[in-house]
Amino acid sequence: MMKQYFRNPRGMWTNVLALAYTLLGYAAGIVMLTADSWWINAVGVFLTGHAMVYAAYFVHEFSHQSVFKSGDANNRWGTLMMWPTGGCYAKFAALRHKHMRHHIDRADVLSFDHKEFLRSAPAWVRNLVLGLEWLYVPAVEFLMHGYMMLLPFLLPERKNERLRVSAIFVIRVALFALLYWISPKALLLYLVAYIFMLLMLRFGDEFQHTYDVFIIVEGGDIPDGKLRDREYEQANTFSNLASLSHPALSLLWLNFPYHNAHHERPIEPWYNLPKLHDDLFGREYDQVIPMFDLLRGHHRNRVKRVLSDDYGEVGKGPGKAERFLGAVGVSFLYTV
Repeated sequence: MMKQYFRNPRGMWTNVLALAYTLLGYAAGIVMLTADSWWINAVGVFLTGHAMVYAAYFVHEFSHQSVFKSGDANNRWGTLMMWPTGGCYAKFAALRHKHMRHHIDRADVLSFDHKEFLRSAPAWVRNLVLGLEWLYVPAVEFLMHGYMMLLPFLLPERKNERLRVSAIFVIRVALFALLYWISPKALLLYLVAYIFMLLMLRFGDEFQHTYDVFIIVEGGDIPDGKLRDREYEQANTFSNLASLSHPALSLLWLNFPYHNAHHERPIEPWYNLPKLHDDLFGREYDQVIPMFDLLRGHHRNRVKRVLSDDYGEVGKGPGKAERFLGAVGVSFLYTV
């Protein structure tokens, strides 16, 4: 009976189990944060954070309408998944529109230029952000999150969203206050879990493209007229697989690392991406860069990439990722 509602009926139980893990894991993880035992707290931090990672990637799946047949069902579930991630201040339709531009324009189209903001900010603000980034605190993502919350109050054309954003803020503050009342420690651990989510999303996102970046707040076309065809798309897209010998590890990122396959066929559901990648490209594809090969650059360039004007370059053969700086602030959760 349920299969009729899913775009790919054969994958119904795969989606049901992953969505159940996301919602139940998030709830169970928060309960574990309130426990007295430190090891239960540790498991709770991972479970809460990883459930939020899955929620974020399901936002992406629902953006591509790849789960349900009904567009309304995908939109409703996408809106629901934005709540655990903190992306709920934006409308799902706006987030989906901006992400579709990423695919159609074959560029990173952002609303907030965090690099220009930091360059023009007082030195103490810039140094604070860079210092937090050095400590592996994803301060840029928090800036993007704050900008997303403030956007209706900065743009007159979005003033009709102010009441909605204010109501969401009040609800979330009330929920966090309730968690603090139950256990102050749990609220602190929730913040740790949220940072864990952001770090996982960042490592999943930062080495997947060397696209051109454009800051376009509202509408507008890509201004440079450069040809960005499918050849350009594949040449500037990379599959940062968690492991070549253990493909299942990419499930930690809901198979998002199979990014070339995703860009070749965006409607393909997440659970089919490993097979699609093997069918289209194989294991020896030049655009594959295992995560292990990216760890050194991820660590070494964690501050440099914050203000870098480009994502760097990817060469050929061993060591091809040495000059790949990567991206910051391009998560699909904060591009509206």
